[in-house]
Amino acid sequence: MCRADQQPDPSGTEDTTGSAAAFAALLEDSAEELYESAPCGYLSTLMDGTIAKINTTLLQWLGLDREAVVGRMRFTDLLTVGGKLYHETHFAPLLRMQGEISGIALEIKQATGDRIPVLVSSVVKHGSTGEPLLVRTTVFDARDRRSYEEELLRRRKDAEEARRQAEEARRQAEADRARLQDALVVLQRSLLPDTLPAMPGMEAAAYYHTASPDRLGGDFYDVFPVDGARFAFFLGDVCGKGPQAAAVTSLTRYTLRAAALHDPDPVSALTILNRVLHARYSASGDPRYCTAVFGWFQPDPATGEVTVHLASGGHPPVLVLRADGTAEFLPTPGGLLVGILPSAPFVTATTVLAPGDTMLLYTDGLTEARTGPDRTTLFGDEALLAFAAGQADRSPRAVVEAVTALLESFGDGLDDDTAVLALSPAPRTRHPR
Repeated sequence: MCRADQQPDPSGTEDTTGSAAAFAALLEDSAEELYESAPCGYLSTLMDGTIAKINTTLLQWLGLDREAVVGRMRFTDLLTVGGKLYHETHFAPLLRMQGEISGIALEIKQATGDRIPVLVSSVVKHGSTGEPLLVRTTVFDARDRRSYEEELLRRRKDAEEARRQAEEARRQAEADRARLQDALVVLQRSLLPDTLPAMPGMEAAAYYHTASPDRLGGDFYDVFPVDGARFAFFLGDVCGKGPQAAAVTSLTRYTLRAAALHDPDPVSALTILNRVLHARYSASGDPRYCTAVFGWFQPDPATGEVTVHLASGGHPPVLVLRADGTAEFLPTPGGLLVGILPSAPFVTATTVLAPGDTMLLYTDGLTEARTGPDRTTLFGDEALLAFAAGQADRSPRAVVEAVTALLESFGDGLDDDTAVLALSPAPRTRHPR
């Protein structure tokens, strides 16, 4: 007890008791109030479906008066046409067999004609002797759930539509790529000779490796007659890739062909090409240039030998495969990149090919192929020289086929276009390999 001269403790047991009493008072709802004001709908029906009892919550959802419902309407009268059909064919039979049913999605009608999606659960109440007396039903408002489901469905449809559009875009992109690749193949072929000409006393073979089907390469080659006894040839590589490189390739091929018909001297042909490329591109701020080997040869019917005169403009050296099993690079001193300067020095080199010898021209995609497990080592000149020695005394076609197999063996280490051209005197006797 508190002394007479002391004030009660604010935090004492009296306030605690008072708070507990107030809290208990809040919970003293009557069963009738809990039934009528529940956050869900309640109704009880006789076994024929006649509504015997219904709570205020459900009446408010329906917009109906109790007098208009109790004893006057059946549970199915609250349902939509589709709900009535489902009730008769599924709901009611299952309820009779099982005695209870829960979580059934239906729709109830409001007095205004609007619909409310609901989830319905029912249970049969039996008497003391086991006979069914009435059905108690709980109705949950599913409008929020329906909105949620509709939103999920909308999002699913949107996702499916997005996937469909993405798949269609992928198919269209693949079709566009296929058409582009077909066009590039046609354009690439237009920059190369369809076939090599028949040449008395000579054999020739060529191969072009395209590093990517999605872009035009800049490598080129050609062999063509310049008069009744001599044939000209060239092989080279334009800087860059794509349409601009293709334009330079086309200009280079036609310039060299025209220059050779005027004067087949290798130095003269490369000099003319240098002037044309420099004049065409130097002023544009985007200079274009190439490397090239140009030459001509003339077979000697009496000896079967072929004399070759050639010049190089910054191009990898020509390989000569001798019939005796050796291989060597043909020195081509001087020779700057073609088109990089207004004038450039070029020097003619000469060699004689005896029967069984083969001259191999190639672009730098071959020697710059990346090899080794980590693809960091370039194939290089020395490896090419050793490889070429193993192809000595073979026909140009056999040599080109061997180089083709070598290129394929590089796999993803070969990322540049590569052109190969092999020339040889026509065989009198040749190793059968």
